[in-house]
Amino acid sequence: MALTIETESRIYRSLRAVSGITAHLVSLGFTIFVAVLARPGSSLFSWHPFLMSLAFSFLMTEALLVFSPESSLLRSFSRKAKVRFHWALQLLALLCALLGLAIISYNKYLNSKAHFVTWHGLTGLLTVLYASMQCIGGVALLYPKLMKNWTLAKLKVYHATSGLVGYLLGCASLMLAMCSLWFTTTVTGLSWYLSVLCPILTSLVIMNQVSNAYLYRKRIQP
Repeated sequence: MALTIETESRIYRSLRAVSGITAHLVSLGFTIFVAVLARPGSSLFSWHPFLMSLAFSFLMTEALLVFSPESSLLRSFSRKAKVRFHWALQLLALLCALLGLAIISYNKYLNSKAHFVTWHGLTGLLTVLYASMQCIGGVALLYPKLMKNWTLAKLKVYHATSGLVGYLLGCASLMLAMCSLWFTTTVTGLSWYLSVLCPILTSLVIMNQVSNAYLYRKRIQP
């Protein structure tokens, strides 16, 4: 017997809730895994993978999932509270990313090594710069009157879309980091494949959330 629209909708929401919960656990688990692997404080370099995974795997993922209608940890809170929490996590993620970039740059300098010569280094630099611009652009949503030629609805759509691009850049940078000598000498076999799967899974969840909340809604509007 064919499923009713209501039943299909209920199943779809349940699947999104499960995927959202999985994203919460994966983002936290991956960050803890990298922290154990890097042992922050054991060397100057050790802070770089820890801070970057904290920024782009955990904090940024949580900052976006806060708006998920099915799996947000703040579902009972007001929209205003969610926005403030989103801002706090995004700023904290940016600070961690900037600090991680500064540490790896200084570490390269101390060891007389060239910087930004690998795909990971270039993508990481682009991601941090993009995240900085995204945070600055987010100010327009706090003070929409400054953007006289743009409606608040349009600003939200463009901010969400550009934010998704930034998040995907962060995930790509994390995946490229897992191809580095530091990571591949320690993590091999099935563990390596499972590690690579983590940012892929969270990016798929975030893409689905943003698409349903903004992009799909924009397409169906007359």
